[in-house]
Amino acid sequence: MKGLGTDEDSIMKLLTSRSNSQRQQIKAAYKTLHGKDLVGDLQGELGGKFETLVVALMTPPTLYDVTSLRNAIKGAGTDEKVLIEILSSRTAQQVKDITAAYRQEYNKNLEDDVTGDTSGHFRRLLVILLQASRQQGVQEGNIETDAQTLFSAGERKFGTDEEQFITILGNRSAEHLRRVFAAYMKLAGYEMEESVKRETSGGLRDLLLAVVKCARSVPAYFAETLYNSMKGAGTDDQTLIRVMVSRSEVDMLDIRADYRRLFAKSLHSAIQVYTESLSLSVLNYTGIY
Repeated sequence: MKGLGTDEDSIMKLLTSRSNSQRQQIKAAYKTLHGKDLVGDLQGELGGKFETLVVALMTPPTLYDVTSLRNAIKGAGTDEKVLIEILSSRTAQQVKDITAAYRQEYNKNLEDDVTGDTSGHFRRLLVILLQASRQQGVQEGNIETDAQTLFSAGERKFGTDEEQFITILGNRSAEHLRRVFAAYMKLAGYEMEESVKRETSGGLRDLLLAVVKCARSVPAYFAETLYNSMKGAGTDDQTLIRVMVSRSEVDMLDIRADYRRLFAKSLHSAIQVYTESLSLSVLNYTGIY
């Protein structure tokens, strides 16, 4: 960054070849050596999507989730997609860490901010997910009962009892839900996702679908999320960056495998086709390139 111009290629190669914890050490050492904030200097030198990506890379994982949620809530309107993605896919401990870090960072209660910006059944399920208190393991005696309850609350009746969907899908463990989904398929003749699409709508439908998909497979959920971010005219760069950065040290290899299985092409080639300068930096970072 010294002198005229910025060597973006060197910045990219250096930052993407280090883990997030190593980048935090680099940030601390930079301040000690130069008396300046590295992220502030990078923001002053870079711009556009590359700046957004680099700032994301320099942010600790929990704080990155916290910042993403805050940006989704504040201002006019709510970015429901971000709330759905983060709260449906993170582990119970991660949600607890996010809630604590949100209070520390903004001196606000995340649940209060979420409830103040959402409504109805959508809000109720978000609040349940924020409790991070899903049941553990599989309750063998409740598998058939839960499947029957879901069937009776939707396909079997006129109208939908959303509360039953919310209670079961929001509180049971992923292992238990996978067994319930199999029992539901035998009972109803439909996959759980099909019934959710038919029986619910709007934000609640999107959130329930995300919960169901994450119960089946979090990597497959993110493979589909990445596919949708690059589908159609233009790209959803914010989602593309957020998923690539947040999952790069978690389950990116599994996401890559699921992407190829689901869409018959590599994630690498998909990003190359749908992006320009952004692609190599992200791909290098995740070890795809």
